[in-house]
Amino acid sequence: MSSDEKVDDGRRRLLVATAAVGGVAGVAVAVPFVSSMLPSERAKAAGAPVEVDISKLAPGEMMTVEWRGKPVWIINRTKEQLESLKKVADQLADPKSDKNMQPDYAKNETRSIKPDILVAVGICTHLGCSPTEKFKTGPDSGIDANWPGGFFCPCHGSTFDLAGRVYKNKPAPDNLEVPPHMYLGDAKDRD
Repeated sequence: MSSDEKVDDGRRRLLVATAAVGGVAGVAVAVPFVSSMLPSERAKAAGAPVEVDISKLAPGEMMTVEWRGKPVWIINRTKEQLESLKKVADQLADPKSDKNMQPDYAKNETRSIKPDILVAVGICTHLGCSPTEKFKTGPDSGIDANWPGGFFCPCHGSTFDLAGRVYKNKPAPDNLEVPPHMYLGDAKDRD
C-alpha cells in the first residue's frame, strides 16, 4: 500500500467489529462443550469419601456400605477369627498380599489398619460377582468340614479367608481389594 492511498476507516471498523462478534460467538459455543466434559455433581458425589459409624459394630458382625457404586464390607473380627488367619496361610494363593490390591498400610497379615477391623470391596476378583459371608466354621458352614470362616463366591466357587485373601486353586486370581480408608477416631471410618 502506498502512502498516497487513503485507509477506509468504515471498513476497518467493520472488520474489528466482525472479529469481536466472532470471538464472543466462539467462546459462547465452546463453553457448553467444555462444560460437558467436566464430571457432573452426581459423579463427584459417587467418588466422594463415605463416613461410617462403626461404634455399634459388634465383634463377629459385618456391615455393607456403598462407595463408588461398589459394596464395601466392614467386618469387626473376633479374636478367634483373627487367630484363624495364621492357620490358613499355607492354603492361600497370595498370603502376604504381594499383589497390589491394597494400600501400603494394609500389607500385613490382617490386611487392615486395625487388626480387628477389615475393610474390603465385596466384589470377587474373578468375574465381579458378590461373595457371601460364611462366618460359620466347620461342617455347619455348608462349605467344608474344615472351613475356618470367610467368604464364598457362589458363581464359580472362589473362597476367601477373613482377611479377603483368596485360597489356592480357585478361579479368583487375586485377593479382595482393600480400598483406601482412614479412621477419624475410634468409631468412625472413612472410605
